[in-house]
Amino acid sequence: MKFILGSASPRRRELLAQLGLVPDEIVHPDIDEDPAKGELPRPYCQRMAREKAAAVAAGPDEVVLCADTTVALGRRILGKPRDAGEAAEFLVALGGRRHQVITAVAVKRGERLWQREVVTAVKMKRLSDAELNGYLASGEWQGKAGGYGIQGRAGAFIPWISGSFTGVVGLPVAETAALLTAAGLLVHGAGA
Repeated sequence: MKFILGSASPRRRELLAQLGLVPDEIVHPDIDEDPAKGELPRPYCQRMAREKAAAVAAGPDEVVLCADTTVALGRRILGKPRDAGEAAEFLVALGGRRHQVITAVAVKRGERLWQREVVTAVKMKRLSDAELNGYLASGEWQGKAGGYGIQGRAGAFIPWISGSFTGVVGLPVAETAALLTAAGLLVHGAGA
């Protein structure tokens, strides 16, 4: 059975490797990722994962995995920052507060779609000017929802999480294994 990952994220490939999975093909779905006017973070994230899965061409017995990670500060969606200025704005807004990281996962096989989202509460400390400027200079904020990656340097800014660490990284491993197993893919350590 062919396994297609609908994501260019190296972090998602690393997390799949924990399940003993290597995608047969990697496709980057080309969809409009702008939130609809007034769209809330959780429905937005679910819609993104669903639309990414729908955008990946696959045969009836091919399994497609897509995911979307969104950082939510209250009702506000903090996507991938356009530039360092927006990344700084996000990091300052998140500092000293709890926020949610939502990762929605969609698995498609033929006409069937399995979906699940995982919400993790995260607290980021207030960053000093030196910490903020050092992080921005590292470039790690690029391509990351909310302007940070917990698995990198920003991990030092996160004193507390409640939920799925791998969900914050970009793919909740336990939930993803269950969805892939439901779709008929043999997952190392799942469903045995």
